[in-house]
Amino acid sequence: MEPRQQGLLDKEPLKEVDEDMVSEVDLNNTVTEEEREEMENELTKLEEEIATLKQVLASKEKRHLELKQILGITPLSELRQNFSKSWYDMQTSTAYKKTSETLTTAGQRTSTAFSNLGTTITRKFGDMRNSPSFKSFEEKVESTVSNIKSKVGGTGGAGSFEEVLSSAAHASAQDTPTNNVTESSERSC
Repeated sequence: MEPRQQGLLDKEPLKEVDEDMVSEVDLNNTVTEEEREEMENELTKLEEEIATLKQVLASKEKRHLELKQILGITPLSELRQNFSKSWYDMQTSTAYKKTSETLTTAGQRTSTAFSNLGTTITRKFGDMRNSPSFKSFEEKVESTVSNIKSKVGGTGGAGSFEEVLSSAAHASAQDTPTNNVTESSERSC
């Protein structure tokens, strides 16, 4: 067999190579033993510095907690303070101010609208009460009540519409307890 010659016009397809392997191979080939020792020394120093910084940070965090404890700052008070600050920040934001102004204006307009509605309804009832139809209805009710009173034996004067309604309400309020007493007294006999 003839040894295969590799060149630019190789007929074999290229094989994929793992990128990690390629980078390891490249690093191993380009880094000298002396440079490798320097890098390992630097790595060791960095690890020592990181450990030292972690110890310093732990010491600072411990002192931080001690000072908070001495000052009486609890997690709950911190939460309250953060909430108060957040609430203040929100209230001073332009979005909150605009929303508040909009809702205030809407409330005032709604109040005015309801006030106008109440005035309009009162006026309409007054107009309705002064209308010829209502007057005719009122006269018919008064004459009917007057006829009933005269037949039942009441006084001859009919009175105004309000007096008739109030006397009817008063009479029905008095009838209810009397009927209950009458029924209970009939049952006991």
